[in-house]
Amino acid sequence: MFVLIRYMEKRDIIIAIDGHSSTGKSTFAKEIASRYGMIYVDTGALYRGVTLFALRNGLINGTGVENPEKLYNLLQNVSLRFGQAAPGGKSELFLNGENIETQIRSLEVAGKVSIIAALKPVRDFVDFKLKEFGVTGGVVMDGRDIGTVVFPDADLKIFMTADPKVRAMRRYREMVTRGEDADFDDVLRNVIERDFMDENRENAPLRKAQDAVFLDNSNMTEEDQMVWIEKIISEKWKSLKKN
Repeated sequence: MFVLIRYMEKRDIIIAIDGHSSTGKSTFAKEIASRYGMIYVDTGALYRGVTLFALRNGLINGTGVENPEKLYNLLQNVSLRFGQAAPGGKSELFLNGENIETQIRSLEVAGKVSIIAALKPVRDFVDFKLKEFGVTGGVVMDGRDIGTVVFPDADLKIFMTADPKVRAMRRYREMVTRGEDADFDDVLRNVIERDFMDENRENAPLRKAQDAVFLDNSNMTEEDQMVWIEKIISEKWKSLKKN
C-alpha cells in the first residue's frame, strides 16, 4: 500500500470520476482520496455554487437563465473556494467568503444546477478552476465531464451510475436527515430530469469516456465500492506493488 501511495504522489496521479447524479460520486471520491493520501475536489459543489449565485441575483427563470452574458460578467468577480469549516474540520464551499455548503444542497439548487451547468461560459469558469486544482496532481475529482473534457488524460477514469429509483431514494433520505421537507416523487422526478438534461446539453454532455471503468452501484454498499476500487488500483499498478 505505501509503495502505491508514494508512486501516486510522485507521478501526480489524477483520478476522474464521472456519472449520473446521486450515485454517491462525492462520497466515493472522498474515501479514495482519504485512503490514498490524495486531495478531493468537489466539482459538483462548484456548479451548485454558481447556481446559488445566479438564483440570488435573480438570473434564473422557469426555463433558463435570463441573461447569460450578465451572469458570465458577474462570475469574473466571484470567489468560489473550498475552506475548512469548524465542525469536524471538513472542506466546504465558500462564496465570496460565506459558507454556502448547506444552501447548495437544497432541492431548489438541485433543480436548477443542470440549467446552469449547460452554459458554456459557466463550464469554462468551473473548468478553469478545476485545472488549477489539478496542476500539482495527486487529486480525485468527481463530476460530469472530468474524464472527457477537464482531464481527458487522467490516469484512472471511472463512470458511475445506478437505477434512478435507487438514486432518488438515496437523495430523499439525505434530505430527510437534514430536516428538509422532501417528497420522494419530487426527488425522483428531479433525478430523471437531471439525467436528461445532463445527457442532452449542447456543451460537454454527460458521456462515459471510452477508457473509463464502468461502475453500477445500485446494489452495492460503500464498503463494496471500496473493495472494488482497491482491486482496480491494485491491478492498474500491480508491477509497482511488487517493488
